[in-house]
Amino acid sequence: MERHVSVAIDGPAGAGKSTMARACAKRLGFLYVDTGAIYRTLGYYMRLMGISYKDADGVARLLGEVNVGIVHMDDGVQHMFLNGMDVTDEIRTPEISAYASGVSAYPAVRSALLEMQREFARTHSVVMDGRDIGTVVLPNADVKIFLTASCEVRARRRLLELQQKGERVTYEQVLADMQARDRQDSGRKAAPLKQAEDAVLLDTSDMTVEQALDAIEAIVRRKLG
Repeated sequence: MERHVSVAIDGPAGAGKSTMARACAKRLGFLYVDTGAIYRTLGYYMRLMGISYKDADGVARLLGEVNVGIVHMDDGVQHMFLNGMDVTDEIRTPEISAYASGVSAYPAVRSALLEMQREFARTHSVVMDGRDIGTVVLPNADVKIFLTASCEVRARRRLLELQQKGERVTYEQVLADMQARDRQDSGRKAAPLKQAEDAVLLDTSDMTVEQALDAIEAIVRRKLG
């Protein structure tokens, strides 16, 4: 039976996890799984239905109505489907980021989506990124990396990303959202954001995208021998 390899990349919002994980998976020939997009899709549905992410009972009540699908296109891009509708672009806004962080704090939500994430690792060699991949989702991952950067650097990166999409936001707004997201992700009771004990810490504050990618690939190849 073919042995599948799993690479877990965790870290705070705006650390570049998705960009790095996607590019690394392409280099290695692995499947990329953006777990944050799963929670964003769920949060997007709650917003559509008028349910606040602070309404635990409301989120739990509608959880059974949500059918989240993941399709990997030929170009390697992960597309998210909500009840059959492609919402890949719609879930990438600051408001949905807040919803994703909010709903992901509930144990019922994390439990419902945990098996979906693990199934990918059982059936493919994967690079999976999120907040608790190395600590909860894939505690036995072959390689664990905790990717981070200063809050100010992450805010500048996210601002550029949003501006390129036509969003009209200020650096101060993005920084405030980033700081709030960090507090929420680190302080939640269910699977809080933290570095796994056996994860390699990589701070990319002073790195270019290419330098960070080279560093990640080097860690993976060294760990895999």
